[in-house]
Amino acid sequence: MGRIGVDLYPLQGGVPLERVETFGKFLGGSPSNVAVAAARLGRRTAVVTRTGQDPFGRYLHEALREFGVDDRWVSGVPGLPTPVTFCEIFPPDDFPLYFYRQPKAPDLEIRTGELDLDAIRAARIFWATGTGLSEEPSRTATLDALRHRAKSGTTVLDLDWRPMFWPDPDTARPVYEEALAHATVAVGNLEECRVATGADEPHAAARALLGAGVELAVVKQGPKGVLAVAADGRSAEVPPVPVEVVNGLGAGDAFGGALCHGLLAGLALDETVRFANAAGAIVASRLACSSAMPYPHEVAAVLGLEGGRA
Repeated sequence: MGRIGVDLYPLQGGVPLERVETFGKFLGGSPSNVAVAAARLGRRTAVVTRTGQDPFGRYLHEALREFGVDDRWVSGVPGLPTPVTFCEIFPPDDFPLYFYRQPKAPDLEIRTGELDLDAIRAARIFWATGTGLSEEPSRTATLDALRHRAKSGTTVLDLDWRPMFWPDPDTARPVYEEALAHATVAVGNLEECRVATGADEPHAAARALLGAGVELAVVKQGPKGVLAVAADGRSAEVPPVPVEVVNGLGAGDAFGGALCHGLLAGLALDETVRFANAAGAIVASRLACSSAMPYPHEVAAVLGLEGGRA
């Protein structure tokens, strides 16, 4: 549940945006990419979001269906354009994003009264994001969906901190705290953990997230890998998979979709994190986000698994 839009990525890497002549058009928006990533791994996925009633909105419906993502809960908002996001590509670690979500993004117009709360509660995994908490009425709708889940199944809060969507971190923290109280899994990088909990050392951040009420804290550390700590004492710290980075923007979404896959498959915690790490590395080595999401055999090949087992 949350953000969706159209990503326009330069087809020439290392060129400032003002000098780019050609772009590729892709489905974008972090939770939508996560749904695509999980679908690529064989999972049934759906997105709860809203678009503009315009050609880009129609494109997103078509793209979701082509990726095998159920679009029945994607509705149009009259008078608001479908968001567009541009990026610049300066490998290995500089990928500025430019969000065009004015006057307001349709995905922030999700309302509680329009939610299929029964479907949300029935899902084996429900994934919500920090961006969905940034403005009303989406904030209330997201919190109501999390409350209705009542921690049934697996309820993931992707911290997804985007400073341009909030007045300041102090405004965001109490909202994150309320959402974390209804989640069973929290996922975020060190900056996102700092905003949500005040802690930015990996183990301290994991403890803070567990203290906020989740059962599993997943702390992404960039080039230092990933730390996952469960409330029952299990933990895993996995180094990154070395790749030649082309575009790092979709790696976290690939990680998220693969994390969902590992949790649904009942993999051990370290296996789940290794699988998700490998999926993220694959996407970091490719230009696009949604269309770059890996299939099981590609992740298995990176991990050296025989027969494509995942």
